[in-house]
Amino acid sequence: MIGRTGRALGYLALGAPVAILALAWTLVSSILLLLLAPTQLAPRALLGATVVSRSLARFERWRLGWYSGRPVAVPYQPTVAGPVRVRAAAVFREPATRRDAGWLATLFPLALPSMLLALVPTLLAVGLATAPAWLWAVPNPNAPELVAPIVGTWPGRAAAAVLGLALAPLAARWVLTLARGQAGLARLLLRPDDRQQLTALAARLATTRARVVDAQAAELRRIERDLHDGAQARIVAAGMTLALADRKLRGRPDDPVRADVELARRQLDGALAELRHLVRGVHPPILTDRGLSAALGALIADSPLPVDLRVPDDTSVPPAVEAAAYFVVSEALTNAAKHAGAQRCEVTLAGTAGGGLTVQVRDDGRGGADPAGAGLDGLRRRVEALDGILSVQSPAGGPTVVSAEFPCAS
Repeated sequence: MIGRTGRALGYLALGAPVAILALAWTLVSSILLLLLAPTQLAPRALLGATVVSRSLARFERWRLGWYSGRPVAVPYQPTVAGPVRVRAAAVFREPATRRDAGWLATLFPLALPSMLLALVPTLLAVGLATAPAWLWAVPNPNAPELVAPIVGTWPGRAAAAVLGLALAPLAARWVLTLARGQAGLARLLLRPDDRQQLTALAARLATTRARVVDAQAAELRRIERDLHDGAQARIVAAGMTLALADRKLRGRPDDPVRADVELARRQLDGALAELRHLVRGVHPPILTDRGLSAALGALIADSPLPVDLRVPDDTSVPPAVEAAAYFVVSEALTNAAKHAGAQRCEVTLAGTAGGGLTVQVRDDGRGGADPAGAGLDGLRRRVEALDGILSVQSPAGGPTVVSAEFPCAS
């Protein structure tokens, strides 16, 4: 209680000099801006006045954070580049500018009375509680009859101390109430408004999500490298060992061990093929080594359909976007070959004005693709995880067009 009361008193006491300074600055800046409003100096004067006002408001946010233990976020928007008039207009339209001015104007009639209302009962309670320590040094022969026993006798001073100790909790509660009231109003005016808080939250979530996506992409690349350089290499080495064993057993065609070795080789080859398919499904190695264009070229080379590929010269996008674009093309080509009865496909990649990427796969099949199917739904989730948009147009009779757009912020 003593610590919280002392902090509250410090908070209220610090507000008094700032209130006097804020009142003086509010009057001076208001008169100055009114006088300069018709002149060409008005924008510069507004910017200069805003700098001082924001300095005072920043101190008030520090004072509030020191008292409450919760820092107050700065609500100001980033500085707008451009001429003085443009910057002055942006500062004037900003809600935080008006809220700062409102708090500085309110501070003087609020802070000084609050400080006095807090100090008087606090000093009275402390003075009475410590009466035996100092009251004997100030005897008053002209004291009233009711006060004389308290001033001039030790029992009276002890009674004053008891009264002071009884009043101390009430005074402390009163001081805390005044500080909480002033701090609540200050936080209401000095903190970012709801729109700014939502904007800041959205920015933090976007940054966090981007980090998670990048970390997931890096983890997939690590798993791909481990499978490619570890398990796959071991399987290949085991296959070579079995091949050597099979060669040694060629002179004994009736040996049953040779049949077991050949069976093990076939099983090992099947396991290696499945592992390679798994590696390509996790993250194609060529995508890491040579980029999106080369990976799509290799994908199209393995496609049973003739595919026309149009890729811009520069496709520098984040790794997560590269992987998502690759799997969009892969799934669309697989669907066209297996389900659409297509004879030809077109794959087009293009950059957007904001630095993003659009991917379009068009086939001449019979159409009727279900956008809610498992394959397309999985693609949609992969694209939407990067703030992208996946659209599927597949009328009966075709053609089917699968389009994905990835923003530059992905």
